[in-house]
Amino acid sequence: MTRVTLAIDAMGGDFGPCVTVPAAMQALASYPHLHILLVGDPDIIMSFFAKADSATLARLDVIPAESVIASDAVPSQAIRHSRGSSMRVALELVKAGRAQACISAGNTGALMGLAKLLLKPLEGIERPALMTVLPNQQAGKTVLMDLGANVDSDSTMLVQFALMGAVMAEEILAVASPRVALLNIGQEETKGLASIREAAGILRQTPEINYIGYLEGNDLLTGKTDVLVCDGFVGNVTLKTLEGVVRMFLSLLTSQSEGKKRAWWMPLVARFVKKRLSKRFGHLNPDQYNGACLLGLRSTVIKSHGAANQRAFAAAIEQAEQAVRRQIPERIAARLQAVLPKSD
Repeated sequence: MTRVTLAIDAMGGDFGPCVTVPAAMQALASYPHLHILLVGDPDIIMSFFAKADSATLARLDVIPAESVIASDAVPSQAIRHSRGSSMRVALELVKAGRAQACISAGNTGALMGLAKLLLKPLEGIERPALMTVLPNQQAGKTVLMDLGANVDSDSTMLVQFALMGAVMAEEILAVASPRVALLNIGQEETKGLASIREAAGILRQTPEINYIGYLEGNDLLTGKTDVLVCDGFVGNVTLKTLEGVVRMFLSLLTSQSEGKKRAWWMPLVARFVKKRLSKRFGHLNPDQYNGACLLGLRSTVIKSHGAANQRAFAAAIEQAEQAVRRQIPERIAARLQAVLPKSD
């Protein structure tokens, strides 16, 4: 397989190199064709190389960076003072052609702004959107976007999100003619904001998109649609609410009552139930679908959750590898050329 080179902002996120570096080595072990450029403080990064074998280190390069963009920094100020930061250097490696994708767990607003500034949106795209893939009850997956890149989206942007989401469903999920829906407060055509109703009107007249109408929040995991589109404010709240509920549920599987007398057989029953429930619902663990792809750019950028652990960050790296290998930006560009002029 053709070599894939990824640039990782090793310093971004809540935990920095203690998560990003082991996750990078985990990804290298899984993908023999993968090469990774770790961007950040060389001394800190290389301190995690002690247990790595020579074959893994041969596919790792450390690229120095002078600073780190703080997670709570105001995006506009962070962008103005971003030169030499690990996030910007990683994106510049993609711009220069030394890497094919960038992964960062850092400041979302800064990543969005810098990616748009350095890598440029595809022709026909006003603003990129964050996308993730969620498991559903039909043993399949659903594309959800936007997740927070654009707090307020007009009808034109929602239609663009729908086009990009359909391409992702086709290429990543291998779904022919993916069903596309708009997230709304009801299924009646008269409900929702004007931007949603206007987007629905455009999508109904776009034969290249298999638009099925509105869906409500309780349909998110039902598998009724392959692509669910909303603005960034709604998408971000929806995703984080879902993650919070799932993490609470999974934590109940591992918790044990303390200070209470129990029959000798209770631990055996608890282990049995935990095993069955984990097998049934473990796929909902947010760590398994961490990584939001910033769609609409000329290259691939993946935003990892800031609090991601090693397993979760490795999932974000895997998503970047898939997007590069399947040429997602190029395929979205081709679809835009075919559809947008007609919809306009």
